[in-house]
Amino acid sequence: QVQLTESGGGLVQPGGSRRLSCAASGSPYQAYAMGWFRQPPGKEREFVAAFSRTGGHIYYADSVKGRFTISRDNAKKTMFLQMNSLKPEDTAVYYCAFGPGVITSSLRLPNQYAYWGQGTQVTVSS
Repeated sequence: QVQLTESGGGLVQPGGSRRLSCAASGSPYQAYAMGWFRQPPGKEREFVAAFSRTGGHIYYADSVKGRFTISRDNAKKTMFLQMNSLKPEDTAVYYCAFGPGVITSSLRLPNQYAYWGQGTQVTVSS
């Protein structure tokens, strides 16, 4: 069993930056695909970024490529999402998710992930 807790959300101005954290408890931390998803107001949950199950590959949604960076600290069992050059359309509830059996071709599919955090709100507005 894995428990995930996101933090770091808040209000940020357009063009600003924010770093989200996802703290994990339970084990084994390193045997899961790990990803970030978001759900904008009135829309479905969408993929943002993810590590493959082996951790050897990183994938980004086209909408955030070049602006967001996913990273992880295995010793602290924490995953991060550094968000730069934020835009109003980045406003959403951001979730981290872990999936023990997610294959690379399915990394972008929310229904493939077994464990989810409670979400943290990011609002980009002036």
